[in-house]
Amino acid sequence: MAMPFEDPKLAEAATAVRAASAAIAESGLVSASSGNVSARVGGEILITPRRGRLDAIEPQSCRRVRIEDGAEITPDPAWMPSSETPLHLAVYRASDAGAVVHTHSTYATALSTVTEELPPIHYLMAAFGGPIRVAPYATFGSDELAENVRAALEGRRGALLANHGAVVYADRLERAVDLAHQLEWFAKLYLLALCAGQPALLDQAELDHVSERAATLRYGIDG
Repeated sequence: MAMPFEDPKLAEAATAVRAASAAIAESGLVSASSGNVSARVGGEILITPRRGRLDAIEPQSCRRVRIEDGAEITPDPAWMPSSETPLHLAVYRASDAGAVVHTHSTYATALSTVTEELPPIHYLMAAFGGPIRVAPYATFGSDELAENVRAALEGRRGALLANHGAVVYADRLERAVDLAHQLEWFAKLYLLALCAGQPALLDQAELDHVSERAATLRYGIDG
C-alpha cells in the first residue's frame, strides 16, 4: 500500500495534485480516469496514477518521476504513473512549468477535430501567449504525442491535442486549473461564434497590448 510522503514539499505537492484533480473532475473537464495532473518538486514531478479517478485521488497514490530521465522514484506495485507521463515530462523539460494539467474537456476536444488553431477570439488569450495551436494526433502515452505537444506549446501556455483533449501549464496548480477552464471557455466561445457566422478576431499586437496593460494594472494575466 502506498505510504504518505514524509518530505513536507512532496506532501504539499501531493495535496495540491489531489485538489486540482478534484477541481477539474467536479467541473466536468475530465470524466472517470481520463486526464491527468502533475506538479514539479525540484528535479522530479508528482503525477496522478494510471487509471486513477481524478474525483477520488489520494495524495499517497501520486507517483514520483524524475524529470531528467523519466525514472520512477520508489515504485509501488499497487500504482503506476499516468500513461501520459511522457507528455508531462516533455512540458517540464522545455519550460519553466511548475504544474501541468491535461484534460479531455468537451469543447476543446470537439474543436481539436475541425481546426489546426484556436484563433484569438478573446483578449484573455493573451495569458496563453497567442493563438492556441492543435498538436497533431498521435497515440496516447507515446513519445510522438509528447513531442507534438512540446512543439505546439512553444511560446504558449496551452495547446489542444487533435482528437484527444487539451493541456496547459503554469507556475502552480491553482493557476493551471484556471487556465484549463479558460481554454475550455475559449473553445466553446469560438464554436458558438462559428455557428452564427464569421467571428471577428484580435491580432497579436492587441494581445501584446493586453499583456502590457495587465502588467501595468497588476492583474497578473500572464502569471
